[in-house]
Amino acid sequence: MSFHLIEQATARLNRSELAVPGSQPDMFEKAAASDADVIFLDLEDAVAPDNKKQARKNIIKALNDMDWGSKTLSIRINGLDTHYMYRDVVDIVEQAGERLDLIMVPKVGTAADVYAVDMLVTQIEDAKGYKKRIGFEHIIETALGMQNVTEIAAASKRNESLHFGVADYAASTRARTTVIGGVNPDYSVLTDAGDGHERQVHWGDMWHYALARMVVACRANGLRPVDGPFGDFQDKDGYIAAAKRAAVLGCEGKWAIHPSQIGLANEVMSPSDAEVNKAERILVAMQEAEKAGKGAVSLDGRLIDFASIRQAEVLVEKARQISVA
Repeated sequence: MSFHLIEQATARLNRSELAVPGSQPDMFEKAAASDADVIFLDLEDAVAPDNKKQARKNIIKALNDMDWGSKTLSIRINGLDTHYMYRDVVDIVEQAGERLDLIMVPKVGTAADVYAVDMLVTQIEDAKGYKKRIGFEHIIETALGMQNVTEIAAASKRNESLHFGVADYAASTRARTTVIGGVNPDYSVLTDAGDGHERQVHWGDMWHYALARMVVACRANGLRPVDGPFGDFQDKDGYIAAAKRAAVLGCEGKWAIHPSQIGLANEVMSPSDAEVNKAERILVAMQEAEKAGKGAVSLDGRLIDFASIRQAEVLVEKARQISVA
């Protein structure tokens, strides 16, 4: 390990993150009763300009009056390039900050963006005498944000997670697509012609690089990487496939823009019983190997060593978090 130790962000279960428009308070009760790990009440894209002010009032009332149980609650504020953002932060944190766990900052482009929100939130918390500090989750959804993702990840002690905002990222990079997430048949490879065999088309994942880069920035700074939205909420199989790709890369969760996606995210982002069982057996086997003075041992015909311990501990800890949720 490097001499530089990575400080881990606040541990939270973040398998599914449900988006709920702040302008639709009739959806709040259902969200609170859902199986989503995290709920973000949205003030940005899901709220029309004429409804921004009322959406803030709806969120403040809901945070203060509703029973959200043990849900992790976040608000997605408007962008720093709008005149809505400062009132989002000031009104909600001043009037309902004690129940708020996270603030989601959209379209973060530079570390200075994070600093600006951090300064404002810190001043409010200090003035109000809040004991709990609100965490940050940032959406990486522009070319500028992806270019500066490493600096953004390290920009504040409040940072807890980065999220990949695929739709705005596609627009920012001028990608040739109009879907939110998913795959594109033009992003494919064609097998060589030869021996008279029919040439085959193999589709690829056009978001792989961006998501993988964000995951590295997260893990290098102790943050949770979370995959963003999948627009076609009727395509269950497509959502599951996208979530699985994100999970394989290291993401801990995925957005749910529709209640039907919550269970899918929870299932994909949870280790299976078989995986947990194997991880527990690895830990036991390595404990026995250590007692015998060995640095590696064979289990089920495969070599395991001290690196295997770290992998196994991640799975066992995730299973523990789920069991107590």
